[in-house]
Amino acid sequence: MKCDWCGSEAAKGEDTVYWELPDGTRAIEITGTPAVICSGCEMVYQTDEITKEIEDQLFLIDTKKIDKVIHYQKLMSLPRLLKRNYFDF
Repeated sequence: MKCDWCGSEAAKGEDTVYWELPDGTRAIEITGTPAVICSGCEMVYQTDEITKEIEDQLFLIDTKKIDKVIHYQKLMSLPRLLKRNYFDF
């Protein structure tokens, strides 16, 4: 895997990220989030696919049921209020 920032070799790993909820009321900490870790520039980031998965999931679940900290797998397993994001064009 190549780093999107510098082109060096990168590996898959996990990281903790902080995300603002879609309604803007607060931010949460998401632990164990899949990440790309670059050995060259030492950048740690999420792919566009992971970012979209998180955004869609937060848009489709009852965010009032999420504590300040949640593991990525638990977040992604929460039941959705809608089957998909109908506003994603």
